[in-house]
Amino acid sequence: MIQICGAPCCWGVDDPKNPYLPPWRRVLEEAGLAGYSAIELGPYGYLPIDAETVSAELRKNGVAIVAGTIFHDLLDPANQESVLKAVDDICRLITDPALPKLPVHQGQKFPTPYMTVMDWGHDRRDYAAGHPDQAPRLSAGEWSGFMENLRAVCERANKYGVRPVIHPHAGSYIEFEDEIAAVVRDIPYETAGLCLDTGHLYYSHMDPAEYLKKYASRLDYVHFKDVNEKVYREVLNEHIRFFDGCGKGAMCPIGTGSLDYPGIKQALEDIGYSGYITIEQERDPRNVEGSLRDVKASVEYLKSVGYHI
Repeated sequence: MIQICGAPCCWGVDDPKNPYLPPWRRVLEEAGLAGYSAIELGPYGYLPIDAETVSAELRKNGVAIVAGTIFHDLLDPANQESVLKAVDDICRLITDPALPKLPVHQGQKFPTPYMTVMDWGHDRRDYAAGHPDQAPRLSAGEWSGFMENLRAVCERANKYGVRPVIHPHAGSYIEFEDEIAAVVRDIPYETAGLCLDTGHLYYSHMDPAEYLKKYASRLDYVHFKDVNEKVYREVLNEHIRFFDGCGKGAMCPIGTGSLDYPGIKQALEDIGYSGYITIEQERDPRNVEGSLRDVKASVEYLKSVGYHI
């Protein structure tokens, strides 16, 4: 069984310091109105790290937490202390017995909530998002230190019984085909799985169905997006950060963009994926009034082609 969940980025929540973010209670309320059984926690600092407060809102809206999120600069060793503190805080929250839990599906490898682990915060890569031929790569020494930091984050989550899943992300140092292969080579599966995102794969010139199959043995969790081809092509021809491109509408409701979701469904069936999938549609939070409408449209489209809510 595949079950669909949501994420705060559909309401424009990616940077917790953005002054235009909607109230977190609104996001949980609209997630419930969209019919979700669960939602991601969102970036560290958006929802309060208080189990009693968060649990009350989750239960009121009939949703659980499917995953916590680390979305930090994981390259700079000077950040590690603060990143590991965030891991501790998030893991304590999402493992608190007070929070509503999701069922484990037959065939699902690990129980939720997971922790998606994403690198972020490098302009030299952000401005090269979607350009595998232009994006600067790390040296062998830099990559080794990066992997050491990444392993430390994943091992800290594992101490709490939280499954870390590494998420290749446009504009980060884990984006392109060669970097995903290197992560799989350097991070053992017992340490962390993968969260593959159909929209990021497409944005970075990989076929989502092909890569879901390629990394089936490492795949623990999946994100769904759709890409507005016209805006995407325009953005690729600009010197622009990934999220600024999203603010222009590069991501769109599922079923209205370029991705083949019946084909993706077939790929997931072919590999026997049984778990949770989270819808994402990054946007400018100043356009939050369209969030519930777009989320509902994505949900209805996925239901129409055979996905379960």
